[in-house]
Amino acid sequence: MNSFYLKNIRLHGEPSSLAVEDGVITAMGTDDQKGLPALDGEGALALPGFLDLHTHGAAGVDVNAADPEGLRAISRFFATQGVTGWQCSILTDTKEQTLKAIAAAREVIEKGSGGAALLGIHLEGPCLSTEYKGAMPEHLLMKEADIGLFREYQEAAGGHVTYLTLSPEIPGAVEIVPALRELGVTVAMGHSAAGYDVSQAAVRAGVTAATHLGNAERLFHQHDPAIWGVALESGCWVEAICDGRHLHPGTVRLYLKAKGWDKVVAITDSIMAAGLPDGNYKLGVNDVIVEDGDAKLPNGVRAGSTLTLIRALGKIVEWTGADPEKAAELMTKNPAALMGWNKKGSLAPGMDADLVLVDKDLAVLATFVGGQEVYRR
Repeated sequence: MNSFYLKNIRLHGEPSSLAVEDGVITAMGTDDQKGLPALDGEGALALPGFLDLHTHGAAGVDVNAADPEGLRAISRFFATQGVTGWQCSILTDTKEQTLKAIAAAREVIEKGSGGAALLGIHLEGPCLSTEYKGAMPEHLLMKEADIGLFREYQEAAGGHVTYLTLSPEIPGAVEIVPALRELGVTVAMGHSAAGYDVSQAAVRAGVTAATHLGNAERLFHQHDPAIWGVALESGCWVEAICDGRHLHPGTVRLYLKAKGWDKVVAITDSIMAAGLPDGNYKLGVNDVIVEDGDAKLPNGVRAGSTLTLIRALGKIVEWTGADPEKAAELMTKNPAALMGWNKKGSLAPGMDADLVLVDKDLAVLATFVGGQEVYRR
């Protein structure tokens, strides 16, 4: 069923309702049920479905090693966390393995997920700095940017590579940004030792986002604000991992102060351990140890997170004092704007019926994707 009348919900603090026809919101706050089947929201807060642009896995599945059913398992788990759309992030890997991961993602994008919709592929590398590689395998990193490889990946993906992270200081990286954009790719900068000038050049060339700002990159210095300074000063969107480990709450508030509430995108950067207990896991080719929910390589370098977006929402509310609807913009309206997904990210007539119902404690009660209920607690 992707047509219904959802009554007894809260929007902007007030009792409301919405009508969904063929997976699209057609009316808000009306008592006219249009003869549609009625669903009772039981007083829950309705939010736009969450969009996770940067995640490497969850529920025991690593994106780099996943087959289509593995990706669908991630989608089903994400639906329990209020996520209605996500991009799978492929960590730098061998060409052979990257193509396998792309093929699996393409199948799920084109044939459906059974949970949160897989909306695109994020290539995190291989055009990244060795100095700030994080969990990237150094021997597989690109020493000089090669648009030919990315064209090959995009062709294999059927055009579904939607997002790419590169380091502006890699020779040729800035020069390939316009070609990447012509391929339909939104380009972010990260994992980088770039100084201010080359970072500015990257933004002028068409970079529009900064990958997990403040993590795995050269930090701000008063004599060279570097990639961090450019990200905060320019019109870029900035990703933020709001788990309280990757960024201090004050840092997140600084981002919001510098960028405004419309230019910060909450991501998880989650790995296969999300939703599971502490233990030993994988992130691409890496062994990862999770202790107290904190994911690290054996050498102590942090390797992604175990965060979910519904938990991030609670953190943002706690750290800023914002109401949940305002805080949720970091994982709804903002990622949709960054990616140009014009039918997603808000609840309004004409928008896709991607929504989540949450209770007063911000626990997910139900999730709808295109008007289809994909999770109910």
